[in-house]
Formats: sequence, C-alpha cells, structure tokens
Amino acid sequence: MRQRSLEESVVVDAVPEAVYQLVAHLPDMGRWSPECRRVWVLRPPVRTGTRFVGFNRRGPFVWFTTGRVSAARVGEQFTFDVGVFGLPIARWGYRFAAEGTGTRVTETWQDLRTGPGARLADLLGVVFAGTTPERRIAVNRHGMRTTLTRIAWAATPSP
Repeated sequence: MRQRSLEESVVVDAVPEAVYQLVAHLPDMGRWSPECRRVWVLRPPVRTGTRFVGFNRRGPFVWFTTGRVSAARVGEQFTFDVGVFGLPIARWGYRFAAEGTGTRVTETWQDLRTGPGARLADLLGVVFAGTTPERRIAVNRHGMRTTLTRIAWAATPSP
C-alpha cells in the first residue's frame, strides 16, 4: 500500500500572520523549496482561486505544474493544488498555529494521483521529475524539511 500523504512541522520565531505572508507570497516559493525555481502568478494578488504556474528542477529534471490556491486564510492556512496537463498531482498546504511566542508551521502533502489518470500521472512524474512512486515520500520529506528550515530562517528576526 502506497503512502499518499505526509506532514512535517517546525516552530518559527515569528507570529502566524508574518509566517503566512512569507509562504503565501508565491513568487518567493523558489526561495524556500529545493525543487521550485520560480512561480508565475497569473493575476495577483494571491488569494483563494488564484491560478499560477510553477517551474521546478531537481538535478537534470525540469518540469512545470499549474496550480490553484484553494485556501488562503491569513495566519491560519494556505493550501494549493497542482497538476500537469490537466491531471491532478498533489495538494500542498501550510497551517499556522501560535505556539509560545512563535508559530508552529505545518507543511502537508497529499498525493492526488488517483482515479482514471493515476497511472499516466505516475509515469509523468518519473519522466519529468525523475521520481518513482516508491521514492516520492523520501523525496518529498527531504524537500519539506528543507522548505520549513528556510522559512524558519527567513522569519527569524535578526539580533
């Protein structure tokens, strides 16, 4: 049985609204994610319903995804779905919860490669991103930890 979801979290030394602003500014996603290089937002500002294109790279593999923001609640949640060639690929999300004087940021990933197009979507993942379904969890876990570490670093006030 294949694992189809993942969750990682970190506590950041900033208030939830400030951390949300870092994550929800999609053009900066390339600063946080080790795979995302750039995001082009079709019609700013970013809010629920906003569509975007993500340009990604890992090693020699280069690919794009199309996305749509499904939840944009300042200081609480930011979620978007990505796909390719009309096929659903994944739902990425961030939750923000006050913890002490900081914020617990939780990044979630849900595999949407199910149903009639699942086999084709898996094949496209291998061809364009170089990731087999068996390696996807390890690759995503590493990427999520890197993303959260970078967000935490950016959100931490300088001494």
